[in-house]
Amino acid sequence: MAEKKPVAKKKRTTAVSVPGAAERAGVPAGRAARPSGTSPGRESGAGSDGARTGGGRRDRTGDPDPAGPSRRRIITAAGTAGATGLALGAAGGALAHAAVSRDTPTALTTVGSTAAMFHGKHQAGITTPLQSRGHLVAFDLAPGAGRKEASTLLRRWSALAAALMAGKPAPGTLTGADTGVALDAGPSSLTLTFGFGRTFFDRTGLAARRPAGLDPLPAFSADQLDARRSNGDLWVQIGADDALVAFHALRAVQRAAGEAARLRWQMDGFNRSPGATDRPMTTRNLMGQVDGTNNPRPSDPDFDRRIFVPGGGEHDWLADGSYAVVRRIRMLLDPWERLPLAKQERIIGRRKSDGAPLTGGSETTPLGLEELDKDGRPVIPANAHSRISAPEQNQGAAMLRRPFSYHDGALPDGSPDAGLLFVCWQADPLRGFVPVQRKLDRGDALSEFVRHEASALFAVPGGPAEGEYVGQRLLEA
Repeated sequence: MAEKKPVAKKKRTTAVSVPGAAERAGVPAGRAARPSGTSPGRESGAGSDGARTGGGRRDRTGDPDPAGPSRRRIITAAGTAGATGLALGAAGGALAHAAVSRDTPTALTTVGSTAAMFHGKHQAGITTPLQSRGHLVAFDLAPGAGRKEASTLLRRWSALAAALMAGKPAPGTLTGADTGVALDAGPSSLTLTFGFGRTFFDRTGLAARRPAGLDPLPAFSADQLDARRSNGDLWVQIGADDALVAFHALRAVQRAAGEAARLRWQMDGFNRSPGATDRPMTTRNLMGQVDGTNNPRPSDPDFDRRIFVPGGGEHDWLADGSYAVVRRIRMLLDPWERLPLAKQERIIGRRKSDGAPLTGGSETTPLGLEELDKDGRPVIPANAHSRISAPEQNQGAAMLRRPFSYHDGALPDGSPDAGLLFVCWQADPLRGFVPVQRKLDRGDALSEFVRHEASALFAVPGGPAEGEYVGQRLLEA
């Protein structure tokens, strides 16, 4: 793809960031380009969107926000020329350093220059294309902390998120100076998304305003849940296309929690890097399966109804928000990888090479659920993951899957502690995640190769308007 020249200063225009159909390509672009804005499988019941468009994500274009300097323009030593980027040479190992003078503007790649908007109708990190790095973090309010402390914390976190997502240093409130971890990097599609767990409402005296959608998830027979890594008062989802930018945001959130909240659990994940493939492709999970087909898309006529909570209900503070179900799903990769290819494909119901149904066609071809083989058996087996989790098999139940893969080293027996940090979004968990997972729990062939080890459910408010902080309509009503 041809290199794009730096974008000249333009008036900002509004566009919407949505999940694409394949990976974004990391081709050079102007510094100013910005967008506006249950188990590991493939269908509506599990897996990921996993798909991002090569260069197709529409951006908000304009100069860096004049309200403050970007991280990239902070230079620690006056007069020192900085390295603006690293690129692999044609031989695959040469590192090219682009040195510039202090006052010379330089172009970032599209990976670095892309930014998500903090303020808006919905919080960022829901319909935002999957990023290559992610952190999921849950906090509990500290003993004695209540509604006042929670309000102060959410105000602080919101100011922090707005700055970091715009590519600025972390504000110095409470946490001291910015750590400098993300200096020289652009926003890199950073998003911070905030949610409330069931217990948050008890601790803040707001139990009467707790929505029914936060009722505890039912127990599933295959669950092996660790209570220490489940649930929580507060949840923060962090995503970015640069590992240092994501880590910088993680540390800033943790430091800004101060004495108001304590870390309950943290999970770190990853996805395919933008531009890793030579053409736009749906990503794969750690089982090697093409992962992300049949995810609801914002262009679907019923997308908002399925994914976002409507206004005008009993709990207006949640209008335009959503519910996030979070599951840590360990994959039993050793036994899975010993299976013959044909067996793996029958368990999933799709070809491993391209994600097409076993009944033929391409990745996007509808499942031929009624087709039989020469012996009169379903071509897609009755217990295949794709069949059981398909919306047409679950009375239309669907959710927006937006997970990260994870690898946390080895278990005591030497097997990999790896799998999926499953995150799905829906307007009502009882009409999204729950019915699909119940069906999977009763007869999914993939269940033999996965273990659900942690679970949580959070209510995620709508996006804050300019001048608001996340959750203000709940905490200050």
